[in-house]
Amino acid sequence: MPKEAYFPVMLMIFQQFGNAGMNIVSKFAINEGISQHVLVVYRHALAFAAIAPFAVMLERKQWPMMTPSIFAKIALLGLLEPVMDQNLYYTGMKFSTATFATAMVNLVPVFVFLMAWIFRFEKVTIRKFGSQLKILGTILTLGGAMFMTMVNGPMLNLAWANHNHHHESNAGINQILAKGVLMIVAACLCWASFIILQAITLKSYPAQLSLTALICLMGAIQGTVVALGIEWSNPSAWSINSKAMIFTAVYGGIFRSGLGYYIQILVIKIKGPVFVTAFNPLCLVIVAILSSFILSELMYVGRVIGAFVIVIGLYLVLWGKSKDPPSEQTEQVLAPFESVKLEEMKRFQLHSNRSDEKDHSAPSEPIQHV
Repeated sequence: MPKEAYFPVMLMIFQQFGNAGMNIVSKFAINEGISQHVLVVYRHALAFAAIAPFAVMLERKQWPMMTPSIFAKIALLGLLEPVMDQNLYYTGMKFSTATFATAMVNLVPVFVFLMAWIFRFEKVTIRKFGSQLKILGTILTLGGAMFMTMVNGPMLNLAWANHNHHHESNAGINQILAKGVLMIVAACLCWASFIILQAITLKSYPAQLSLTALICLMGAIQGTVVALGIEWSNPSAWSINSKAMIFTAVYGGIFRSGLGYYIQILVIKIKGPVFVTAFNPLCLVIVAILSSFILSELMYVGRVIGAFVIVIGLYLVLWGKSKDPPSEQTEQVLAPFESVKLEEMKRFQLHSNRSDEKDHSAPSEPIQHV
């Protein structure tokens, strides 16, 4: 496998570690009483402040004309993930655990796979071995996530876990299923739609850093309206005196929103939307391990088995994606990018040929014999 093939994989692994850290710190902040709606606003405002200067310096000459169609897509992107997805997800996490919420996010690859199939971002031929691997891998990742969520099995006696919460978690399981699941499933639908719309918007707005900054800006503006409506009678929710609020907003703004959206855009450009969401189950495994240390959440045999199944499913999806022809991987989402690169290469080659012709046509200096 060429070295270039490892680059998207490394980016997605890095992003999943960042997402896992965000789930842990946000759950801790919510447990401390932080308003998840205000957190969304601060997080994306900081992300815009961090990304915008680089977008201006590096992509100023690449900005396409802002048409009503492009603006509507960016506004919808800012509404789908920064506002709707994050508010629903954090609220669902409030009624559950970090591991449970992350497990439910594994519905996203299934939704994205179906949407990408419908919008023809992903070519699936049932008779081909690569397509069969992708379908089987998607089913296994979903099955492993559901098994990890629904089946506990014997509890692992880990010294660092807080066993006092065992009865409390069993007593509150009905509340988790009633409130948390519905909100997180709705968040997954928003996130899947966000990823597909990103792939569509990149065709007409290929400036990646600038698109990331604009999504964060629209998310901060629209999130402010939502937060003001929900927290109207609670002005103290906007206080930034809490260390948990400051740390979570900074971490989320830089790693989850700023770098996270940018990495997602880069990998969508190279591998397509299905490849991006195929790594979501990895976040569940990381969160399950870290939450037992940091949040003292209990670990069960069922979660270990589910994590193992998820890893197998992820491997099958990646194996199936490796069977795609190179033209599929690079052109199925962002063909305009490749055409620009080809034009640049042709211009460079033409310039080189002209230089060679000038060198050959120039009269050579007579050789003087001494």
